[in-house]
Amino acid sequence: MPHPQAKIHRMFELVEPIATVTFSEVVNEAFLSLGMRNYWDGYFAGRAAPLGLAPAEVVHAVFYNFADGEVARHIPWVWGKVTPQEALAVRERASAVALRQQIGEVAESPGLVRVADLATRAAMSAPTEGRALYAGLKALDVPEDPVAKLWHAATLLREYRGDGHNAALVAHGIGGTEAHVLMALALGMQAETFGRIHHLPKAQLAAVVDGLRERGLVDAAGEFTDAGRETKQRIEALTDELAAPAYDVLIADELDELIAGLEPIAASISND
Repeated sequence: MPHPQAKIHRMFELVEPIATVTFSEVVNEAFLSLGMRNYWDGYFAGRAAPLGLAPAEVVHAVFYNFADGEVARHIPWVWGKVTPQEALAVRERASAVALRQQIGEVAESPGLVRVADLATRAAMSAPTEGRALYAGLKALDVPEDPVAKLWHAATLLREYRGDGHNAALVAHGIGGTEAHVLMALALGMQAETFGRIHHLPKAQLAAVVDGLRERGLVDAAGEFTDAGRETKQRIEALTDELAAPAYDVLIADELDELIAGLEPIAASISND
């Protein structure tokens, strides 16, 4: 029997803070020490490294939600400073340090070993078809250190879901920047103030919002219409559905155990 979608979505909520320690200042400093010019150099070097020396056009397509030209400001420049293999090693090492700092004594507990093992079983079990970034990560060696192993598993599960989310967006005809606008509205924010797109030229962002308005997804005030809200909900529901195969390898009790084990870990990070 498939797991309830509510539990699949709960896994997303728990995996996200663990995986995204890789975007923290600890990891940023590690990349800056290698000659990266700024945060985004390190971001693209670390996250794109599983794809190898892929050109900016490929990274842009796989990452999906960056505006035109944003990836090309960093790829392939970063590969003149660090190889993908070096970037992977730095990212894993620094992410484990960041995670260990945030979860404190839990990092040394026997329970974390069990949680890392369950998460890794799920993370390594999913099919790779149509999941380019997940496939690249799955080809890497699993770390032996339990903290690094947990981060690695969380990253695999996050990117597996992310690849599926991109497919859901494509199926609904929502472009990358449009997806950020819908996310902003779902969070109760105006697109112009949302951190991931507020830096875009005003005319460019306005054109994206106008396009959503013409499709009946956004109203004259820049808020969701009923159709827009329903579209966003369908995308999220399909994303959860597409994320579910990663957990098929776990029986119901194991998934419940994994969720229970991840909750205090994720909470300690979220409250850091």
